Amino acid sequence: MRDLGAGFGYLMKGQRWVAQHGKQYGWGLLPGLITLVLYAAALVCLGVWGGDFISWSTPFADDWTSPWQGVFRGFLTAVLFALALLLAVLTFTAVTLLVGQPFYESLSEEVDRAESGGHAPESGLSLMRELWISARDSLRLLVRAVLWGILLFALGFIPFVGQTVIPVIGFFVTGYFLTEELTSVAWQRRNREVRERLAVLRSRRGLAWGFGTPLALAFLVPFVAVFLMPGAVAGATLMVRELEGETGAPEPAQAHAQTPGPEAQWPAAYGQGPGQGQGQAQGQGAQWPGAHGQGQGQGQGQGQNAQWSGPQHGQGWTN
Repeated sequence: MRDLGAGFGYLMKGQRWVAQHGKQYGWGLLPGLITLVLYAAALVCLGVWGGDFISWSTPFADDWTSPWQGVFRGFLTAVLFALALLLAVLTFTAVTLLVGQPFYESLSEEVDRAESGGHAPESGLSLMRELWISARDSLRLLVRAVLWGILLFALGFIPFVGQTVIPVIGFFVTGYFLTEELTSVAWQRRNREVRERLAVLRSRRGLAWGFGTPLALAFLVPFVAVFLMPGAVAGATLMVRELEGETGAPEPAQAHAQTPGPEAQWPAAYGQGPGQGQGQAQGQGAQWPGAHGQGQGQGQGQGQNAQWSGPQHGQGWTN
């Protein structure tokens, strides 16, 4: 249960991150919009000509009397559309990530830089090589997702269980695959193979379910997937950082100085400030009475040679 909550927390953190970075959010919407238009066109075509396809594929029912012919073909048409809708949900993320690989790659890098103080892992591969690896990995996951979709669809015909338990299992399975797809953006830049990724996620299934299952439920609402995808990529990057054991915040600025005279040098500050200790320095050169010692100081300096504010850490001898 703890991992379920943590996974959902990363999903929310990702949405908050893109909300605070409007430019990255705007670029991240484009791949989802393109994929949504393609999927919507395909589903509309299926809705218009799906009945004709079923009639063509069931010639043995041409001589059936009414109403059995209409009931039978209508049922098959509904099943075909439902299966297409399920596959659309399962494959939307994979196709969107493939279409938007450069966009989401840039977004994921920005998240890494923001969380690590300017550093982002790089795969060292060319764009074409990255696209090939992304397409290959997405195809592998797509095959597994389709097999699971067919199995769950068949189990859906079991009385009572198929209408209660199987849909719940289906959402958890879909959420797991969504997590696999979304984390692949950050993991690919870290040169993690598919087997390594799956091994990590299997050991943290609760985390994957908590992240992906609410997303799968949200994707059932039209157009929601488009607006949640950038935040989902950002949240998946944050989750990968946690799974990789990487620090989640930039390291504080550090300044090291040794004071040969009355003024201490602070590379991270503007100008010159006091020696070590805690207090407020004023004037051209602050001197601290006392014995020799080492320590850390935090304070605010004012004046010509002590124009720095905030925490500063350093080492030095003070007189």
